[in-house]
Amino acid sequence: MSLSETRLLAITGPSIVELGALTDACSAAAAGGVTAVQLRIKDVAAGRLLELTQQLVEALPIPVWVNDRADVALAAGARGVHVGADDVPADAVRRFAGQALRVGVSVGSPAEADAALRADVDYWSIGSIWATSTKPDAGAPIGAAGFRKLAALAPEGMRIIAIGGITAGNAAEIIAAGAQGIAVSSAVFAAPDIEAAARRLRASVDSALSA
Repeated sequence: MSLSETRLLAITGPSIVELGALTDACSAAAAGGVTAVQLRIKDVAAGRLLELTQQLVEALPIPVWVNDRADVALAAGARGVHVGADDVPADAVRRFAGQALRVGVSVGSPAEADAALRADVDYWSIGSIWATSTKPDAGAPIGAAGFRKLAALAPEGMRIIAIGGITAGNAAEIIAAGAQGIAVSSAVFAAPDIEAAARRLRASVDSALSA
């Protein structure tokens, strides 16, 4: 898994982009420098989720990830699946998918870090770093200091990205704390100009990583 793939991961779904506009919105994000798109859709039938995922896989020049549903990701030819604490455990996902999918996992506490350590995953997504309205169940913000503590629990060589309340204005701070990439949602998809917003974020991340 290339580090460049997780440099700027953009998460989208119906809470922020209408389903009929997903392909156009994600295409604009890709044009602005987003390195992967993650599809977060909770309340649609599996067949509809498969259809939407396949549309993105066919339309985008960047990898597509799916939240929660390894079966859909595998059937659609997506790059990977991302799971959280309340989803099918990451180790079970790996047993199901083998190496056909890459697997990412949310880590927001020492207990979740411990579970992640027992699974064969490709990256840890640590957060929520700062307050976010996009995911109400994200938990209390941990800040850059909390990020450092959880990142220190990761095995050597694990790819670590940060999530939660990240913008072009504060991305450099969390990169300086050790993140190798960021995951965002509203910072890209709620912007009036998605491509321009993605470009600003990408520039911030690239500059911080090269500092």
